[in-house]
Amino acid sequence: MMTSNNSCQLKYQKPFFRFYKQFRVATNQVTTPKRVLLITALSGLLLTGCQSTPTNDLIGSAPYQTSTRPSDNRNLDQQEIARVRTSLAAQYIRKNELDTAQRQLEKAFAADSRYAPAYDMMGVLLQQEGSRINLEKADQYFKKAIALDKDFEQAHNNYGVYLSQMKRYREAAEQFEIAGAALGYEGRIGALENLGRTYLQLGDRSAAAKAFLRALDGNRNSLIAHIELVDLLLEQQRVPQAQRLYDETLILIQGQGISPRLLLQGIKLAAAQNNLTTRQQLAQQLLSTYPLSDEAKQLKTWLNNPEAPWK
Repeated sequence: MMTSNNSCQLKYQKPFFRFYKQFRVATNQVTTPKRVLLITALSGLLLTGCQSTPTNDLIGSAPYQTSTRPSDNRNLDQQEIARVRTSLAAQYIRKNELDTAQRQLEKAFAADSRYAPAYDMMGVLLQQEGSRINLEKADQYFKKAIALDKDFEQAHNNYGVYLSQMKRYREAAEQFEIAGAALGYEGRIGALENLGRTYLQLGDRSAAAKAFLRALDGNRNSLIAHIELVDLLLEQQRVPQAQRLYDETLILIQGQGISPRLLLQGIKLAAAQNNLTTRQQLAQQLLSTYPLSDEAKQLKTWLNNPEAPWK
């Protein structure tokens, strides 16, 4: 309403301007004792630091959001024209027809020069085009959208994605925090996932875990939060808790196929529990299905030196 290598993450091998597809797969809730143990372990994770390489760039993990409704209740004819033009622009952007989208947004500005979603959409358009000149212009359009409507959470999220692409991670975290704290905002969980990944980029594992826990609290089916927290728990050697979250993750992705990242997580968990059969099965699956992936390279390196830490 935010690669790796992981089926949960926006699938940002595709253009980054896509609607976020919520994973609504039904799953059984864990029993109360297990849930208490899991929450306790995850809370403990927030108190300690970990040393690990950061995850992939945020742009590979969090989508833009594309509402064309402002937060106020004005019902002016000109605003409705601007809304329709902005909505058409969003459709053209999704088809990568950027010139046509730009013309629609210019008409939106002509109809209502204070229509915040049009400025937000222009920022998205310019960022998608990607040239240095347009990336510089995009910054001002996102700022204009927020200046016109400070309660327009979508603009805060989208500006955060832009700032992350520009590697301005601390500024990005501020924007995601605003969107993630807006109760009732339908894109709040995605903003919290974005916030967690931004903190990973900053190397703040404790703050990242806290953001992912907030995402899980809002939506237990958050696949991104599950996968990221499994890695964080593995770094802390909290294997039983990581295994429980991993098992939940497998339930969430039923029928979607398993990504290289999930396979590698399963291998790490099996190795940590001396489950040789499962480790070998998953290793064979990873090497045969994704032989050129970064995860396959990590596995080969580890197999050559099992005593070395995972990297």
